[in-house]
Amino acid sequence: MDCCNKKILRSDEDKKLLIHRMNRIIGQLNGIKNMIENDEYCVDILTQLAASKAGIRSLANLIIDKHMHSCVVKDIKEGKEDTIDEVLTILRRFQ
Repeated sequence: MDCCNKKILRSDEDKKLLIHRMNRIIGQLNGIKNMIENDEYCVDILTQLAASKAGIRSLANLIIDKHMHSCVVKDIKEGKEDTIDEVLTILRRFQ
C-alpha cells in the first residue's frame, strides 16, 4: 500500500487544531535547544523532553482517532481490509 500518494481533506477546524498542537511542540523543541545551548541542568532538559514526547503522543493520538473514524471506516466498508494491516503497522511504531 503506497501511503505517499494518498491524501485526506481535513476541515479548517481540524487543520487549525493540528497546526496549533504542532506549533506548541515546535516551541517546546526550540526551548530545549536553547536550554542545551545555555548549558541548562540535565534534569530540566529531560523534563522538557518528556513534555515534548507527551505532546507528540497527543498529536499522534488525535490523528489516529480521526484516521480510524474516517479513512479506516470508509476502507472497510469498501472491502479494503488491508487497511487494518496498515493501521497495525503504524500503531506498532508508537510502542
